[in-house]
Amino acid sequence: MKSVLLIGLGRFGRHTAMKLSDLNCQTMAVDLDEECVNGVLPFVTNAQIGDSTNEEFLYSLGVGNYDVCIVAIGDNFQTSLETASLLKEFGAKKVIARASTGVQEKFLLRNGADEVVYPEKQLAKWTAIRCSSEHIRDYIELDDGNSIFELSVPEDWIGKTVIQVNIRKKYGINILGIKENGKLNMNVAPDTVFAADTSILVLGEQKAIQKCFHI
Repeated sequence: MKSVLLIGLGRFGRHTAMKLSDLNCQTMAVDLDEECVNGVLPFVTNAQIGDSTNEEFLYSLGVGNYDVCIVAIGDNFQTSLETASLLKEFGAKKVIARASTGVQEKFLLRNGADEVVYPEKQLAKWTAIRCSSEHIRDYIELDDGNSIFELSVPEDWIGKTVIQVNIRKKYGINILGIKENGKLNMNVAPDTVFAADTSILVLGEQKAIQKCFHI
């Protein structure tokens, strides 16, 4: 079970706390605002009201004992930057910080953050790709070149098997699963037959996927 220190309980922080709860993580939540702290109590293991730029307070949380520290502060970049730097100074194993601009992203990475979450940029990219074709149902970028797509099964695939389509050999694309009626089947064999009204989960280079599925 992962232990998480979550600092900053605005909208982004609150939604993060809720999802961490779903994932059964042990979460310590911190914010200056008592109302924000009270709002996440149903979703966290513990919570404290405090200033994350106060060295004595932050040190008292034992940041080195958490698997990951998340800086979800979105309304004060100076506070976010100081918090990320202090967390690393006090022995945090992994620091993930939220950024609102590209400049903030660069500064955070230079001053303590191991990873940066840039929600607006990531959501904008996801929305653009998701809307670029009616065949794309979902999309996850793994790195600059490789992605996972959920796509409608092409009409000319219906009735054919995985080995007949053979996109792994032709395009280097792996079929991870087939989804039907909202249920994902990861047990895909060479003789699995593609059916109508289903979608597939594929992994590969984004350019190869776009070429293969004409998106």
